[in-house]
Amino acid sequence: MANWLIAGLGNPGPQYEQTRHNVGFWLLDQLAHDMKTTFTVDNKYHGQLAQCQSSEDKLFLLKPLLFMNRSGQSVASLANFYKIPPSNILIVHDELDIPAGAARLKRGGGHGGHNGLRDIIACTNSRDFLRCRIGIAHPGDSRQVSDYVLTKPSQTDRQNIVSAIADSLHVLPDILSGDLEKAMHWLHSQ
Repeated sequence: MANWLIAGLGNPGPQYEQTRHNVGFWLLDQLAHDMKTTFTVDNKYHGQLAQCQSSEDKLFLLKPLLFMNRSGQSVASLANFYKIPPSNILIVHDELDIPAGAARLKRGGGHGGHNGLRDIIACTNSRDFLRCRIGIAHPGDSRQVSDYVLTKPSQTDRQNIVSAIADSLHVLPDILSGDLEKAMHWLHSQ
């Protein structure tokens, strides 16, 4: 049995709940619902934490309550306490360079300008964690990105994002069992 940390990135507070930048929280809320568990605030890890059991693994679901650019402090504190290696950390986050309605998996890589990933890399001293990138599409002008990620998606985009979240959760058992290739093949063909 292995411990897994699944962290969804977002910003705390009701004003951010429905924004594109919070799709990591959306996925974790759906996963907690599916696993019949609930989140409670855990100040030790600077976030909301839920725990559940998959078929063979213990899952720690974490929504950092520090703002996006300080997510690493939350992720690193939980991973260090439970001795969860980077290979068993899955970070779920919004991705501008993927269309709304698509999701992509990958292991490792840089931060791609994403401040949450930048802080996680710095605080864990690793890039070797898994990333589930939920597409939110790009506004078309780099000067609009900051405002764009902090606004609500259109109804169509929201439905597409929710569909991408469902697709991502569909492959979670393959991710947990170590069959990343199978998970990627299925998810990337949707």
